[in-house]
Amino acid sequence: MAEMDTSSGGGHKKGPGVKKPKKLSTRVDLTPMVDLGFLLITFFVFTTTMSKPTAMNMNEPKDDPDNQLKVKNSGAMTILLGKNDQVYYYMGELLPETISEQFKSSNFREIRKIILDKKNATPIGDLMYIIKADKESKFRNAIDILDEMAISDVPPGHYAEVDINDVEQMLIKKTEEANGIK
Repeated sequence: MAEMDTSSGGGHKKGPGVKKPKKLSTRVDLTPMVDLGFLLITFFVFTTTMSKPTAMNMNEPKDDPDNQLKVKNSGAMTILLGKNDQVYYYMGELLPETISEQFKSSNFREIRKIILDKKNATPIGDLMYIIKADKESKFRNAIDILDEMAISDVPPGHYAEVDINDVEQMLIKKTEEANGIK
């Protein structure tokens, strides 16, 4: 509430020896305003919904050993993600006698062309990209390769993320050692 100070001393006399009247001052009581502020803060705290974390949607099939998809060797390309943004790949099945010709190294600048070449050379029904990440690769690399699949217009269901096996890990480690990648 506002109140006015009216304790001025009296009449409206003018002339010599008469003191000037004291000016009236107003004083605003802010106590109700503080109460209102706390009520508003309480209201907004209780009615605000917290933002929900969002994540990338991935359609992953359930593990069903009876209903596994068979992939033709001619249509398969395995992409391996290593450390320092290195990408390794091979076509079809990795055979011990032809590892040196099959297992190739690349990077994210060149892998899109390789993905598109494989897509254009293979009938869409036989096409399958198998993505495997090494323990030392970054999560960002996995997202980048999924982005490359989307940019290359590879239909969903024609690429999958699979756990890397021991032979592939050994090949990545030997290749990185030979190339001086630390």
